[in-house]
Amino acid sequence: MQDGQNLFDATTSYSGEWGVDETLDLVDHACIVVGIDNGGSLRLTEYNPNYHAQNGAGEGMAYLQFIVKTLKPFIDSTYRTLRSAQSTFIAGSSMGGLISFYAGLYHPQVFGGLGIFSPAFWIAPTITRQVLGIVKPKTHGKQRYYFYGGGKENPRLINDILQVKEILSRLSHAEINTSINDEGEHNEMYWGKEFLPFYHWISKQE
Repeated sequence: MQDGQNLFDATTSYSGEWGVDETLDLVDHACIVVGIDNGGSLRLTEYNPNYHAQNGAGEGMAYLQFIVKTLKPFIDSTYRTLRSAQSTFIAGSSMGGLISFYAGLYHPQVFGGLGIFSPAFWIAPTITRQVLGIVKPKTHGKQRYYFYGGGKENPRLINDILQVKEILSRLSHAEINTSINDEGEHNEMYWGKEFLPFYHWISKQE
């Protein structure tokens, strides 16, 4: 999960915590959650694979390579994990939701489940073109996507989610769940509330 500072402890957070640890105390099926701290002032760049007029060249692809080539192998070699894509999920919110989506887009062989919370798709105007050029049933059809958005966030957010979802669904036939909270705001309190239904859905046994 992205923005690791905000997942477990309010004292390390810069904008509130999700309460992921307390939420997982409520579930029967255990997991390992790897919270990756963001780079502070570098966050907008490290979570964006694309060039941005204000922030410059994106470093998102290098960040994803770090996760796939360095971090995940370390976790798999250190802990008793289920290593398949079907047992490997990635999630994040806002810019963290954006880079989590790109993780599934470019590395479907690694990430079988994705939690895309309030994704900052508005900062990536080429994202629909990228989806159109990459997604195929053979490579992305076994993935599972959980999209969440709040009605009181960026006015574009819900439409952006639905547009990306429509293209993704049409091209991949992946299993997709969309949760919209009309009262939802762009903050950790609402994302934390949505984490439990996301976790139940993404980790359900077939």
